[in-house]
Amino acid sequence: MKNPFEQLDKVLEHSTRLQIMSMLLMHDAIDFNTFKDELKLSDGSLASHMKALEKENYVAVTKSFVERKPKTKYKITANGRHAFKKHIDALEAVVRQQRD
Repeated sequence: MKNPFEQLDKVLEHSTRLQIMSMLLMHDAIDFNTFKDELKLSDGSLASHMKALEKENYVAVTKSFVERKPKTKYKITANGRHAFKKHIDALEAVVRQQRD
């Protein structure tokens, strides 16, 4: 049996990124300010986490203007869904291993 710790996704190990991915699984798309407010993050911190997720193709970003104001929205990608599920499966395996 593979070591479940080796199956954990390094990008998703950060709790904020796990929260972001969880939120995206529950909603079609979420804008930058909603994430910032819900997760109580600064602009820079949130941008850094989103850039890491975007780099791995876990999220897709759409930028537009609404009433002359920039609006950035994020959606989870198929790759992101797969990575999230795999990471959660690995976490569950770690928990099971600790119980045995």
